[in-house]
Amino acid sequence: MASQDAAGKVTALVAIKLLHTTVWGLLVGCILALPITALVRRFDWAIILTMIILAECGVLALNRGQCPLTGLAARFTADRADNFDIYLPNWVAGHNKVIFGALFVVNELFVLLCSLK
Repeated sequence: MASQDAAGKVTALVAIKLLHTTVWGLLVGCILALPITALVRRFDWAIILTMIILAECGVLALNRGQCPLTGLAARFTADRADNFDIYLPNWVAGHNKVIFGALFVVNELFVLLCSLK
């Protein structure tokens, strides 16, 4: 029975990590696509991508700066490394908000600059 419980926890944790990594990848894709939308002057798409990222910011704000999937993953492991809940290198997971937050701001400024031309 104990081995089944442990296997169930591992399975649940892997599923959460896969989901979390997929969502993260989609959000990073939104951030990286912003300057492309500006270059091709598709500001309607830039607005959509921006709204997706701002929605994620809202989710994080409502959850005290933490993804809800992190809390869910924590139920299945005692590990608390920065990447315990996502398939990313530890240093990326630990600096994720700073790296991609800064990139989001820079890309938004680029979109704004392009829209003024």
